[in-house]
Amino acid sequence: MDYRYLGRSALKVSPLCLGAMMFGGETEEGAVRRIIDKAFDQGVNFLDTADVYHAGRSEEVVGRAIASQREHWVVATKFGFGVNQEPNAQGQSRKWICQSVEASLKRLGTDYLDILYFHRALPGVSLEEGVRAVGDLIRQGKVRYFGVSNFRGWRIAEAVRLADQIGIDRPVASEPVYNLVDRIAEVEQLPAAAHYGLGTVPYSPLARGVLTGKYAVDEAPPPDSRAGRGDKRIKQTEWRPESLAIAQKVAAYAAERGTTSIVFALAWVLHNRLVSSVIAGPRTEAHWDGYIKALDLLIGPEDEAFVDSLVPPGHASTPGYTDPGYPVEGRVVA
Repeated sequence: MDYRYLGRSALKVSPLCLGAMMFGGETEEGAVRRIIDKAFDQGVNFLDTADVYHAGRSEEVVGRAIASQREHWVVATKFGFGVNQEPNAQGQSRKWICQSVEASLKRLGTDYLDILYFHRALPGVSLEEGVRAVGDLIRQGKVRYFGVSNFRGWRIAEAVRLADQIGIDRPVASEPVYNLVDRIAEVEQLPAAAHYGLGTVPYSPLARGVLTGKYAVDEAPPPDSRAGRGDKRIKQTEWRPESLAIAQKVAAYAAERGTTSIVFALAWVLHNRLVSSVIAGPRTEAHWDGYIKALDLLIGPEDEAFVDSLVPPGHASTPGYTDPGYPVEGRVVA
């Protein structure tokens, strides 16, 4: 395994990060254990979950599965979203952060978290209280490092400034959505993270399954697929005719190269030197078996030119597209 430093930290992680969003839900515990054991044998040491995934069940099954190998794993989880509508059971208050971390530690069956992410940015909410609370948790030994997820470039800079001001280590990782049909992160999120020493750990490298090529442009999605199950986020984001059409072109191109669109899409994200690791979240063992092959595929200039011909650098497949998870904040009507 060709381990990489996570940003400017001394922490080394595998270029593939095992995403646990399906664990405890669509992926039952027996399959979770088999996938984690297989990843362990392959040298993968980076695992990403969140307190909100399946109302905490993801953390629970992950904790049980890695109990005998805890020191091997760099375990990342998140806070910010709540499982109910209680006013202080979500967000970035000191109260919720401390409560959320204590619950995550219990579910994971561990004394510490390797990385704790702010799961999202909250417009209009001061970041300082959250960074101070995370700093206290680091001093208490409950958290080793922290990171940010879904932060624009200026918020990455603000998190860094606050860490410097408070006197704690800077965040080590940024998690943006990044794939070959949504390259918006190239404009500011990836450069900002690199400038301030954060490693970039993209999620959704397969565009929530669109880049598997399994969706036809003019046909209903397979019933066992994410789109077929009526997943809200895929319908908000990558379920767009332009992305579906591009996925078919990628599948044909990958086949000519003797590989799959899944392997090609993952390898393309990893070919960006600003990327430390990429989150690949399997639902089945077969999914993971396909993902791991991306580490062996070399991407060359011809491949980069092919992708650029489909989606220009810094753009998404659809003109005017805006992910609801990244709302536009610069228009405040008087």
